[in-house]
Amino acid sequence: MGKGFFNVPVAVNEPVRTYEPGSSERESVLQQYKEYYNGQVEVPLYIGSSEIKTGNTADMAPPHDHKHKVGKYHKAEKKHVESAISEALKAREAWAALSWEQRASIFLKAAALISGPYRDKLNASTMIAQSKNIYQAEIDAACELIDFLNFNVEYMAEIYSQQPESSEGIWNRVEYRPLEGFVYAVTPFNFTAIAGNLPTSAALMGNVVVWKPSDHQIFSAKVVMDVFKEAGVPDGVINVVYGDPEMITDTVLASPDFAGIHFTGSTTVFKDIWRKIGNNIDKYKTYPRIVGETGGKDYIIAHPTADARQVATAITRGAFEFQGQKCSAASRVYLPKSTAQDILDLVKKDVESFKPAGSPEDMGNFITAVIHEGAFDKLASYIDQAKKDKDAEVVIGGGYDKSKGYFIDPTVIVTTDPKYKTMETELFGPVVTVYVYEDKDWSKTLKLVDETSIYGLTGAVMSADRYSIAEATKVLENSAGNFYINDKPTGAVVGQQPFGGARASGTNDKAGSAQNLLRWVSPRLIKETFVTPVDYRYPFLGE
Repeated sequence: MGKGFFNVPVAVNEPVRTYEPGSSERESVLQQYKEYYNGQVEVPLYIGSSEIKTGNTADMAPPHDHKHKVGKYHKAEKKHVESAISEALKAREAWAALSWEQRASIFLKAAALISGPYRDKLNASTMIAQSKNIYQAEIDAACELIDFLNFNVEYMAEIYSQQPESSEGIWNRVEYRPLEGFVYAVTPFNFTAIAGNLPTSAALMGNVVVWKPSDHQIFSAKVVMDVFKEAGVPDGVINVVYGDPEMITDTVLASPDFAGIHFTGSTTVFKDIWRKIGNNIDKYKTYPRIVGETGGKDYIIAHPTADARQVATAITRGAFEFQGQKCSAASRVYLPKSTAQDILDLVKKDVESFKPAGSPEDMGNFITAVIHEGAFDKLASYIDQAKKDKDAEVVIGGGYDKSKGYFIDPTVIVTTDPKYKTMETELFGPVVTVYVYEDKDWSKTLKLVDETSIYGLTGAVMSADRYSIAEATKVLENSAGNFYINDKPTGAVVGQQPFGGARASGTNDKAGSAQNLLRWVSPRLIKETFVTPVDYRYPFLGE
């Protein structure tokens, strides 16, 4: 055990590299991209000390070039999931007993490895597997994951230092125990940083984990596991399985040792998991922690005083960066009639300046592909319907092509119906719907924004008038867990904007904060009395 009170390194946000033409970092990541793109990676299951190749495999292909195979991954059977649970539980005693500064050192080393020798590998694998341009990969796979690891260590130290008062002759202290059992981490395709953070935030606090990444993020998940192994994460602490999500989840949730789930994904899936946990509640040794961040139908509302150029930039970046595949992406916009056309003209000018969607290897591309054919078909169907509907008009974009990659043109729909389907439905693509309101109806429109969506993840108000900003902040207080004033509703930074929302968007446990880490501990209060009473009588019993 450690002998001392230790100060951890002060966490600072990882500087974002620019990858300007001619820069060494640009050439370096492109070289790694080519190596991965022209190679073949085989991804096993990671269970205990074993890397298991089941023989039941699926191909991995870049969404921007879906006929090109870059490798394959092995799928788990039920017995492999059960083995992952068993290996996690075997590892738990030693891992939970390890002093906290030793756990901290492992994940601080992981952050340093990503910042250094693994940066190109993690960025290039994210560019290939998830079709992120280099800037989106850099701020996600490199910088945000580094920040999660460094800041979580700092938050862990802060949590452990929070201790109760003690009175005369008594010492009160709190132990922040890991949960009794194992944690199930379910991660999405769209953020490599989330894929790395969900299992590690639980593991950092002494828990053991069974991790199921998205089938469409396995390439970069493999690189993340390479980092963890080199950083010294012991065998069995983080076990990784891929395959049939329902089978994996049902097997995990059937275990009496299931102690919690750390989830990012769709609202429908999360609700189904919550329901299954409730149905299984009598099986568990402890009440499971349920932590989830799910969907969003995120908004921008512009006041008549808002600067048109600023609003247009917020729409272009907020709706179209990473093809709109962020749970925080702007997907419904409310514009005042007096400036709406000016703003839309500027957005159109922005979109027309984009190069045609293509590979992230071409670093001139702002837009690449959506993640898979299912996403492409869904988005195309909504665009086609908008072209037919009388209360909607496609004013920008509207094209799509999946012959080589799953390319959807950045699309703007203007509707006369504030409850039009694309104003309410999460699309998860480069499609944004605009409703134009009468300037005099500002206050009424704020209520409309609040009442339109079941979600409550992110939102933004843009205005040059402080009274209207104050009004929007109050009226929209439950509509977004992350609320932005005069900015796009995306781009939360660890340590600055802890992320999460409520309503149908999740449990709002704020990834990138101490609040989230507290979900992965079970505090034990210890009261020690130095002079123990020997007589039951209290003074009030005297004659």
